[in-house]
Amino acid sequence: MAADAPNAVPTNAPQADARQVALQKFYVKDASVEVPLAPQIFTRPWQPQVDVNVGTAVQPLGDDQFNLTLTVTVTAKLGEDIAFLVEVQQAGIFVARGFTNENERAAILAGYCPSLLFPFAREAVSDFVQKAGFPQLLLQPINFEALFLEHVNRQRAAAAGQAGADANVNVQVSH
Repeated sequence: MAADAPNAVPTNAPQADARQVALQKFYVKDASVEVPLAPQIFTRPWQPQVDVNVGTAVQPLGDDQFNLTLTVTVTAKLGEDIAFLVEVQQAGIFVARGFTNENERAAILAGYCPSLLFPFAREAVSDFVQKAGFPQLLLQPINFEALFLEHVNRQRAAAAGQAGADANVNVQVSH
């Protein structure tokens, strides 16, 4: 193409309707550690029942920006006693531009975006557990895309007449 062609468009220019998902900022919104029975809990044999609860919340910020908060709560029990409770709210500001279909945008915000935040939350949980005096805890990866699809399928099967799809996904995993 000639450089002086009147209608020439450079091939590397972004298209106006192109889809874009970008992480603008990630941060720890909140974090807490509780060891309610310290120091006595450290004198007991360590064979805990560990429950992991994961949830997401999406807040629109305008201009195709969204704040996504991934909450990871880990509770370890020895019998009926809570050994520790760690909660991390890892958040990120995302741009999701060019998605005209709300279902596609919901899938991105509930599937893809939490997958980007989870490694940071997992590291924070591991650090807090160790700093609280307990053995290292490594959370297994989570397939948020598959969880979102399961959530949508359950909603469709449960009731066709209920309110629209919620972008939040909650998971409970026992170790």
